[in-house]
Amino acid sequence: QVQLVESGGGLVQPGGSLRLSCAASGKIISIASMGWYRQTPGKQRELVAVVTNSGNTNYADSVKGRFTISRDVPKNTVVLQMNSLKPEDTAVYYCNVGGVISSSSSQLNYWGEGTLVTVSS
Repeated sequence: QVQLVESGGGLVQPGGSLRLSCAASGKIISIASMGWYRQTPGKQRELVAVVTNSGNTNYADSVKGRFTISRDVPKNTVVLQMNSLKPEDTAVYYCNVGGVISSSSSQLNYWGEGTLVTVSS
């Protein structure tokens, strides 16, 4: 089984910055992709940003130029640096890892518990 531990959510004023971190642990051999999704009440969970193990990234249009995703492949960690935050970025942010190869499980996809980001003055 793979465990995900998220950190870094909280309250920030518009225009401010937050840094979200996610660490995957367990008997992990490799992870194809690590990313962040977000969800607000009544809406579907949406992709924010994802990075592959080769360094390719993909961002939601709404965060391009403001958010940066980075990954430490050997440490199985992913960081989302969020700058110029807007009230509409308020959501629960979920870490996701995909294409997981583990010596203890055949499960390929895992989600974190979620961390709340609130952008408000």
